[in-house]
Amino acid sequence: MSTPDVSFGLWYDFRNPPGHSRGFGDFYRTTLDQIAWAESIGIDSVWLTEHHFMEDGYTPSPFLLASAIGDRTTTMRIGTNLVVSPLHNPIRLAEDSATLSLLTGGRFSLGVGQGYWEPEFEAFGRRLINRPSLLEEGVEIVRRCWSGSAEPFDGKRLRKPALPVTPTPETTPDILVGAMADPAIERAARIGDGFLSTQNAHHASYLDALERLGRSRDEGRIFAGQWTIIADDPEKEWSRIGTHALYQINKYIEMGAFGPIPQFTDPGQLVDAGSFTLWDPATAADELTALLTATPQIEDVHFWAQLPGESVDSGSARIELLADKVVPEVRARLAARSSVEVPA
Repeated sequence: MSTPDVSFGLWYDFRNPPGHSRGFGDFYRTTLDQIAWAESIGIDSVWLTEHHFMEDGYTPSPFLLASAIGDRTTTMRIGTNLVVSPLHNPIRLAEDSATLSLLTGGRFSLGVGQGYWEPEFEAFGRRLINRPSLLEEGVEIVRRCWSGSAEPFDGKRLRKPALPVTPTPETTPDILVGAMADPAIERAARIGDGFLSTQNAHHASYLDALERLGRSRDEGRIFAGQWTIIADDPEKEWSRIGTHALYQINKYIEMGAFGPIPQFTDPGQLVDAGSFTLWDPATAADELTALLTATPQIEDVHFWAQLPGESVDSGSARIELLADKVVPEVRARLAARSSVEVPA
């Protein structure tokens, strides 16, 4: 059954490519202002991602940003989509996440993934081949830390001493796991409280994996990252900002995020390939209603607030359109469907 209380959010990578003449301090402050404003107009969630050693400053410290966001907001869900957990000491990951949960009144969700960029792993003293076990053992240690247990853990890659971690969260954060390859999706279904999806792909794979694990598809929880531009004239908007999207996608390809595929040479190729989707508000309402009705396990859909190198004000125009024209219409349609589906 579709639900009208799905949340709508924003996704941030805080990329600030060279040549765009803005300092990071001002960029951070302006973006935090944007996030507080977005909450005031009805945006429900904010999601932060992580990488290191990027010349454009791709978010290296999502927990610090999450803390600043928590201080500026009162109702927003704050989550990571995602942190590369194999790069982290899981005890510190648990401590930082517990502190964020306490500071935000339980509004924080920890989204993790196994990563893919080898230079990061080398710099942090990890091996890329060990990603699955580092992710899985790290999640186990985080859960034990949050429980307050002094029980030790000795795994293949990681260990926790026989000491309790304090303080423990008053509201235990969700652990959400992102994945794109089938084995990783199976792992996400097994160890996660929910699934972080990309471009609305792999929802069926995740729900199928739940069933193979002996669980109901209805238990699934999906937090869906959107690669969509919503504008009154989306083609005109794309002609203005498409080069920023081209930069974003090509950087991911360069890092190996999508496997060994060639880089794109023109923004139009991104649309043709389905890497980005262009919607006007009416189409957005139709498509999101259909998506959320077909996959009621989706609890949150979130959109890039702005693309790398695009101004914060430019992104704010689309955020306002989302909040004013799209979200109320989708909520109304879902509520109407729900009232029909539930007998009096």
